[in-house]
Amino acid sequence: MTITIRRSEPADYEALHRIFSGPRAVWGTMQLPFPSLEIWRKRLAEPDEGIFGLVACAEEEVVGHLNLHTFPHHPRRGHVGQIGMAVHDDWQGKGVGTALMQAAVGLADNWLNLLRLELQVYPDNEAAVWLYTKFGFAPEGTLVKNAYRDGQYVDVVIMARLKPEPW
Repeated sequence: MTITIRRSEPADYEALHRIFSGPRAVWGTMQLPFPSLEIWRKRLAEPDEGIFGLVACAEEEVVGHLNLHTFPHHPRRGHVGQIGMAVHDDWQGKGVGTALMQAAVGLADNWLNLLRLELQVYPDNEAAVWLYTKFGFAPEGTLVKNAYRDGQYVDVVIMARLKPEPW
């Protein structure tokens, strides 16, 4: 099946609610379980400036989401983007994350002229760490006991990618 990427739209809020209602999607992100449909509606209808939201679609179904946060009002961080993403539980391991990362890296490198992309990931989310490494992200440090997940404090790894030099 072909995965297509497009900009997220306000009408996608129910699909994003479904994605972030999945236990595996919640486990791998900083989101809380039992998301509010209204919160997702508001996030998509009134996005903060500098957020580029992308969705992955299989046919017409939204199966993944990625936000690329930029810093338009912070001149000293204007060259940086932060990535957060999730894939629907039923679509993990089927190329959705790869398609989203490909689109985000292309947007950052070729259109936004971002030098640095960064993200946070749980070290036991091996599939995500592998995906990010595939796109040139490298670990820069560990935030010890940085998040509370499923009844315990867990570490978070900071990963980053610098835009390759053109030769």
